Amino acid sequence: MTGAAIALEGVSKRFGEVQALDGLDLHVPGGTVYGLLGPNGAGKTTAVRVLTTLIRPDAGRARVLGLDVVDHAEQVRAVIGLAGQYAAVDENLTGRENLRLMGRLTHLPRPLVEARAGELLERFDLTGAADRPSRTYSGGMRRRLDLAAALVHRPPVLFLDEPTTGLDPHSRRELWGVIEELVGEGTTLLLTTQYLEEADRLAGRIAVIDDGRVIAEGTSSQLKAQMASTVLELSFHQAGEARRAADLVGPVATAPALVEGSRLEVAVDDGPQSLIEALRTLDRAGLAVASVALREPSLDDVFLALTGRRAAPADGGVTTERPGGGAVLAGRE
Repeated sequence: MTGAAIALEGVSKRFGEVQALDGLDLHVPGGTVYGLLGPNGAGKTTAVRVLTTLIRPDAGRARVLGLDVVDHAEQVRAVIGLAGQYAAVDENLTGRENLRLMGRLTHLPRPLVEARAGELLERFDLTGAADRPSRTYSGGMRRRLDLAAALVHRPPVLFLDEPTTGLDPHSRRELWGVIEELVGEGTTLLLTTQYLEEADRLAGRIAVIDDGRVIAEGTSSQLKAQMASTVLELSFHQAGEARRAADLVGPVATAPALVEGSRLEVAVDDGPQSLIEALRTLDRAGLAVASVALREPSLDDVFLALTGRRAAPADGGVTTERPGGGAVLAGRE
């Protein structure tokens, strides 16, 4: 763990019958963004709670800037910031009052508290709402205020636990811009997320976590390289046609085909040639294709290949299945 700004070594944590972390290892160099990617229940939030001293691990060691999170918990809390899935602001206080409170709680010298609050309100585009109760803020404004509060004492290490969950696309992109600014200033950031696009855009390295342990790690490009070079997408008029087509295109696939309703996705090595072969096969079988597309693999494809299910945020739920396997709900878990 030498030289890591954030590190876990063989960390385990159990809650009753649930093994939340199962020998988790992570190594995050300073001044980088490290993405922890996985579905609900994978262990992401538990890992963050261990690293931020909120819970003690059952086994293994965790350190932040070389400080053991159990033996030196108070020192760890002084050098970290945390913004969670839900904005942890006092709804009855104004935005400015929330930042003042955080300044006092983090022992910021009193003369600096007011200046720091004003600086952060301006940076996060909250000056116009600074003296309104935060309960009147939109979801995106509350999330920005929560992140501002985590930065009052200028922590060199920041933990963002699914910070954009529930935000609309515009608010999500705004928060991404703020995160990118922080990284440019040298902040070390551990980001947990279910959003594949988020991990792809923000994180220099990504660990895919499932059942409390890392199942793959690397850059976005390295993880995508584990997949075939192309994904073939086919749509049909009926779900039954997609399931039948999945069996027929098996010879050109490099992994079991994925069926989502009337859609079919197939990982292939040679995109154009495989597309031609697949369409010929389906035509001979009398299956009419409604639409067809070729695309590069995404991190979602990587997670699907590694775990057999999508790492999708809970925004409605889509029944996903691989022929020969059970259906799972790619959404709420």
